[in-house]
Amino acid sequence: MKPVRLLATALLIGFTAGAGQSLAQESSAQEAPARQSPAPEMPGTDDVTRITGGTYAVDPDHTQIVWTVDHMGITPLAGMFGASTGTLVLDPASPDEATLELTIPISGLRVTSEGFAAHLASPELLDTAKFPTATFKSTQVSVEDTDATVEGELTLHGVTRPVTLDVSFFGAGINPMTKAENIGFTATADIKRSDFGLGLGVPVISDEVALDIVGAFIKQP
Repeated sequence: MKPVRLLATALLIGFTAGAGQSLAQESSAQEAPARQSPAPEMPGTDDVTRITGGTYAVDPDHTQIVWTVDHMGITPLAGMFGASTGTLVLDPASPDEATLELTIPISGLRVTSEGFAAHLASPELLDTAKFPTATFKSTQVSVEDTDATVEGELTLHGVTRPVTLDVSFFGAGINPMTKAENIGFTATADIKRSDFGLGLGVPVISDEVALDIVGAFIKQP
Protein backbone atom coordinates (compact mmCIF):
# COMPACT_ATOMS: atom_id res chain seq x y z
CA MET A 1 0.00 0.00 0.00
CA LYS A 2 1.38 3.42 -0.89
CA PRO A 3 2.38 5.71 2.01
CA VAL A 4 -0.37 8.19 1.20
CA ARG A 5 -3.00 5.44 1.36
CA LEU A 6 -1.47 4.13 4.59
CA LEU A 7 -1.73 7.59 6.10
CA ALA A 8 -5.32 7.97 4.90
CA THR A 9 -6.21 4.57 6.30
CA ALA A 10 -4.67 5.44 9.65
CA LEU A 11 -6.51 8.73 9.80
CA LEU A 12 -9.79 7.06 8.89
CA ILE A 13 -9.34 4.42 11.56
CA GLY A 14 -8.48 7.07 14.14
CA PHE A 15 -11.49 9.22 13.17
CA THR A 16 -13.84 6.24 13.29
CA ALA A 17 -12.59 5.23 16.71
CA GLY A 18 -12.86 8.79 18.01
CA ALA A 19 -16.35 9.19 16.61
CA GLY A 20 -17.43 5.94 18.14
CA GLN A 21 -16.12 7.03 21.52
CA SER A 22 -17.91 10.41 21.21
CA LEU A 23 -21.14 8.73 20.22
CA ALA A 24 -20.85 6.38 23.16
CA GLN A 25 -20.24 9.27 25.54
CA GLU A 26 -23.16 11.21 24.06
CA SER A 27 -25.44 8.20 24.37
CA SER A 28 -24.34 7.70 27.97
CA ALA A 29 -25.00 11.36 28.72
CA GLN A 30 -28.46 11.13 27.21
CA GLU A 31 -29.29 8.06 29.26
CA ALA A 32 -28.12 9.64 32.53
CA PRO A 33 -30.89 11.52 34.33
CA ALA A 34 -30.52 15.27 34.04
CA ARG A 35 -29.66 17.00 37.28
CA GLN A 36 -32.00 19.88 37.96
CA SER A 37 -31.62 22.52 40.61
CA PRO A 38 -34.59 22.70 42.97
CA ALA A 39 -37.06 25.42 42.03
CA PRO A 40 -36.76 28.44 44.30
CA GLU A 41 -39.53 28.75 46.85
CA MET A 42 -41.94 31.61 46.23
CA PRO A 43 -41.87 34.20 49.02
CA GLY A 44 -45.67 34.44 49.02
CA THR A 45 -48.51 31.92 48.90
CA ASP A 46 -52.30 32.06 49.13
CA ASP A 47 -52.15 31.01 52.77
CA VAL A 48 -54.15 33.47 54.87
CA THR A 49 -52.37 32.34 58.04
CA ARG A 50 -49.36 34.30 56.79
CA ILE A 51 -51.27 37.54 57.41
CA THR A 52 -50.21 38.71 60.86
CA GLY A 53 -52.41 41.80 60.90
CA GLY A 54 -51.87 45.43 61.73
CA THR A 55 -51.53 48.53 59.57
CA TYR A 56 -50.39 48.10 55.98
CA ALA A 57 -49.35 50.86 53.58
CA VAL A 58 -50.26 50.72 49.91
CA ASP A 59 -47.28 49.61 47.83
CA PRO A 60 -47.27 52.32 45.11
CA ASP A 61 -44.98 50.35 42.81
CA HIS A 62 -47.17 47.26 42.63
CA THR A 63 -50.70 48.56 43.04
CA GLN A 64 -52.54 49.04 39.74
CA ILE A 65 -56.01 50.25 38.81
CA VAL A 66 -56.90 49.42 35.22
CA TRP A 67 -60.07 50.86 33.68
CA THR A 68 -61.71 49.59 30.49
CA VAL A 69 -64.48 51.10 28.35
CA ASP A 70 -66.17 50.07 25.11
CA HIS A 71 -64.78 52.33 22.37
CA MET A 72 -67.47 52.80 19.72
CA GLY A 73 -68.41 49.14 19.76
CA ILE A 74 -65.18 48.46 17.87
CA THR A 75 -62.60 47.75 20.57
CA PRO A 76 -62.17 47.78 24.32
CA LEU A 77 -60.01 50.69 25.47
CA ALA A 78 -58.00 50.63 28.68
CA GLY A 79 -55.82 52.87 30.80
CA MET A 80 -54.11 52.60 34.16
CA PHE A 81 -53.61 54.54 37.36
CA GLY A 82 -50.57 53.73 39.49
CA ALA A 83 -48.53 55.18 42.36
CA SER A 84 -51.51 55.10 44.72
CA THR A 85 -51.12 55.75 48.44
CA GLY A 86 -53.20 54.74 51.45
CA THR A 87 -53.60 52.30 54.30
CA LEU A 88 -55.27 49.00 55.07
CA VAL A 89 -55.95 48.13 58.70
CA LEU A 90 -56.61 44.42 59.07
CA ASP A 91 -57.02 42.00 61.96
CA PRO A 92 -57.11 38.36 60.75
CA ALA A 93 -59.26 37.49 63.76
CA SER A 94 -61.87 40.11 62.79
CA PRO A 95 -61.56 40.62 59.02
CA ASP A 96 -65.02 42.22 58.77
CA GLU A 97 -63.67 45.15 60.77
CA ALA A 98 -60.96 45.94 58.21
CA THR A 99 -60.72 49.48 56.86
CA LEU A 100 -59.25 50.73 53.60
CA GLU A 101 -58.38 54.24 52.51
CA LEU A 102 -56.88 54.88 49.09
CA THR A 103 -55.72 57.99 47.26
CA ILE A 104 -55.36 57.65 43.50
CA PRO A 105 -53.30 60.16 41.48
CA ILE A 106 -55.58 60.85 38.53
CA SER A 107 -52.94 63.17 37.09
CA GLY A 108 -50.68 60.11 36.75
CA LEU A 109 -52.98 58.41 34.22
CA ARG A 110 -51.18 56.13 31.75
CA VAL A 111 -52.69 55.46 28.31
CA THR A 112 -51.54 54.66 24.80
CA SER A 113 -50.18 58.07 23.76
CA GLU A 114 -49.29 61.46 25.18
CA GLY A 115 -51.91 63.16 23.03
CA PHE A 116 -54.67 60.90 24.29
CA ALA A 117 -53.50 61.39 27.87
CA ALA A 118 -53.68 65.16 27.41
CA HIS A 119 -57.22 64.84 26.02
CA LEU A 120 -58.38 62.78 29.00
CA ALA A 121 -56.73 65.20 31.44
CA SER A 122 -58.38 68.24 29.86
CA PRO A 123 -61.20 70.25 31.51
CA GLU A 124 -63.83 68.57 29.33
CA LEU A 125 -63.04 65.22 30.93
CA LEU A 126 -61.00 64.42 34.06
CA ASP A 127 -59.80 68.01 34.55
CA THR A 128 -56.74 66.81 36.43
CA ALA A 129 -55.52 70.35 37.05
CA LYS A 130 -58.57 70.91 39.23
CA PHE A 131 -59.07 67.35 40.47
CA PRO A 132 -55.60 65.74 40.60
CA THR A 133 -56.62 62.88 42.88
CA ALA A 134 -59.49 60.51 43.61
CA THR A 135 -60.14 58.80 46.93
CA PHE A 136 -61.82 55.63 48.12
CA LYS A 137 -62.84 55.02 51.74
CA SER A 138 -64.41 51.77 52.88
CA THR A 139 -67.64 51.90 54.85
CA GLN A 140 -68.37 48.17 55.29
CA VAL A 141 -66.47 44.94 54.75
CA SER A 142 -68.02 41.46 54.46
CA VAL A 143 -65.64 38.51 54.32
CA GLU A 144 -66.32 34.94 53.24
CA ASP A 145 -63.33 32.59 53.18
CA THR A 146 -60.71 34.36 51.04
CA ASP A 147 -63.15 36.67 49.28
CA ALA A 148 -64.67 39.92 50.46
CA THR A 149 -67.17 42.56 49.49
CA VAL A 150 -65.88 46.02 50.30
CA GLU A 151 -68.42 48.81 50.18
CA GLY A 152 -67.18 52.36 50.18
CA GLU A 153 -67.32 55.87 48.82
CA LEU A 154 -65.40 56.89 45.71
CA THR A 155 -64.73 60.58 45.22
CA LEU A 156 -63.81 61.32 41.61
CA HIS A 157 -63.97 64.59 39.68
CA GLY A 158 -65.32 66.27 42.79
CA VAL A 159 -68.28 63.88 43.06
CA THR A 160 -68.76 61.19 45.71
CA ARG A 161 -70.70 58.02 44.95
CA PRO A 162 -71.01 54.56 46.59
CA VAL A 163 -68.92 51.85 44.95
CA THR A 164 -68.60 48.16 45.79
CA LEU A 165 -65.38 46.19 45.31
CA ASP A 166 -65.41 42.42 44.87
CA VAL A 167 -62.12 41.40 46.43
CA SER A 168 -60.12 38.15 46.43
CA PHE A 169 -57.05 37.40 48.53
CA PHE A 170 -54.05 36.59 46.31
CA GLY A 171 -51.06 35.99 48.55
CA ALA A 172 -48.93 36.92 51.55
CA GLY A 173 -45.33 36.49 52.54
CA ILE A 174 -42.06 38.13 53.49
CA ASN A 175 -40.48 40.19 50.72
CA PRO A 176 -36.89 38.89 50.57
CA MET A 177 -35.60 42.31 49.50
CA THR A 178 -37.21 44.44 52.21
CA LYS A 179 -37.79 41.72 54.86
CA ALA A 180 -41.27 43.16 55.36
CA GLU A 181 -44.57 41.30 55.30
CA ASN A 182 -46.41 41.92 52.03
CA ILE A 183 -50.01 40.99 51.24
CA GLY A 184 -51.89 41.23 47.97
CA PHE A 185 -55.44 41.21 46.67
CA THR A 186 -57.26 41.49 43.36
CA ALA A 187 -60.56 43.31 43.00
CA THR A 188 -63.14 44.29 40.41
CA ALA A 189 -65.79 46.98 40.30
CA ASP A 190 -68.09 48.69 37.81
CA ILE A 191 -68.89 52.39 37.76
CA LYS A 192 -70.65 54.79 35.39
CA ARG A 193 -68.82 57.80 34.05
CA SER A 194 -71.98 59.88 34.07
CA ASP A 195 -72.33 59.40 37.84
CA PHE A 196 -69.17 61.48 38.24
CA GLY A 197 -69.88 64.16 35.65
CA LEU A 198 -67.70 62.42 33.05
CA GLY A 199 -70.35 61.48 30.51
CA LEU A 200 -68.72 63.04 27.44
CA GLY A 201 -69.22 60.80 24.43
CA VAL A 202 -71.86 58.51 25.95
CA PRO A 203 -73.11 56.19 24.47
CA VAL A 204 -70.55 56.08 21.63
CA ILE A 205 -67.98 55.58 24.35
CA SER A 206 -69.58 53.39 26.99
CA ASP A 207 -70.88 54.93 30.17
CA GLU A 208 -69.95 51.74 32.00
CA VAL A 209 -66.34 51.46 33.16
CA ALA A 210 -64.88 48.14 34.31
CA LEU A 211 -62.22 48.43 37.00
CA ASP A 212 -59.62 45.70 37.55
CA ILE A 213 -57.47 46.32 40.59
CA VAL A 214 -54.30 44.80 41.98
CA GLY A 215 -53.76 45.90 45.57
CA ALA A 216 -50.35 45.39 47.17
CA PHE A 217 -49.71 46.31 50.79
CA ILE A 218 -46.64 46.48 53.03
CA LYS A 219 -46.90 45.95 56.78
CA GLN A 220 -45.81 48.94 58.80
CA PRO A 221 -43.62 48.68 61.93
